[in-house]
Amino acid sequence: MGITTRVKGDMGEKKPFNFALFWDKYGTFFILAIIVAIFGTLSSEYFLTTNNITQIFVQSSVTVLIGMGEFFAILVAGIDLSVGAILALSGMVTAKLMLAGVDPFLAALIGGVLVGGALGAINGCLVNWTGLHPFIITLGTNAIFRGMTLVISDANSVYGFSFDFVNFFAASVLGVPVPVIFSLVVAVILWFLTTRMRLGRNIYALGGNKNSAFYSGIDVKFHILVVFIISGVCAGLAGVVSTARLGAAEPMAGMGFETYAIASAIIGGTSFFGGKGRIFSVVIGGLIIGTINNGLNILQVQTYYQLVVMGGLIIAAVALDRLISK
Repeated sequence: MGITTRVKGDMGEKKPFNFALFWDKYGTFFILAIIVAIFGTLSSEYFLTTNNITQIFVQSSVTVLIGMGEFFAILVAGIDLSVGAILALSGMVTAKLMLAGVDPFLAALIGGVLVGGALGAINGCLVNWTGLHPFIITLGTNAIFRGMTLVISDANSVYGFSFDFVNFFAASVLGVPVPVIFSLVVAVILWFLTTRMRLGRNIYALGGNKNSAFYSGIDVKFHILVVFIISGVCAGLAGVVSTARLGAAEPMAGMGFETYAIASAIIGGTSFFGGKGRIFSVVIGGLIIGTINNGLNILQVQTYYQLVVMGGLIIAAVALDRLISK
């Protein structure tokens, strides 16, 4: 009887506060709230308006998409430096197909999903076949894909395609812009994959310990291929959204966007050492990037200072992750 009472008493005790777990769940939201508060104080007249908040969400949709793709590459302790070039090439193919008379939404499907997925598959196959780190492979394919974009476009912008395509992505549903809905739908699909499917659990296991995953019967090469296909598809879809928003396909579109993608994932709590992270935290990470860019533009801070801020955030986020994990 005494033993039973003691066990019940132990079970009733509250667990001590664990800052690492708390930060893992809510840290990204705190960072976003702090940034909004800072810019809201510095420029309350322009920043905290309905139109500007909506604009932040729309501008962040592309960053969120490429960030979610980058999340999968980092989740397996890798990286994808080619997301910006895939964005440009997918958007360019989409525009070229529309100019050739292909239905706009079929062109978007081919350019975003098929071309993006194929380019991601090239990355995955090269990583598997060569055994080189994804950093080296995607650094090389980034240059190759960018060169292909310049070749097929003759280094010129491509425009003059269907207004239905542009107007669709410029529209809103119940006040929510289509690009925002589009990126959230992709986020829900990827959330389901990572939390409700065996494939997602295997990817987490692979990121946690590749050798253990191998000896547990997980096909390492197959999952590496899938990870880069997902990254490519997300970058391809971002290219479609970017092309629609600009009303043109730019050969230099997405230049440097790999920095935004990595920052979105890392600030969103994804560990550079693999096996840790959540999709919706990456979505918040993308919103943080969009909020910072928007706020700095309102304050008329020059673009290269924004790069300084972004680089500092990446370093700070990784250092904080390492500190908290200790």
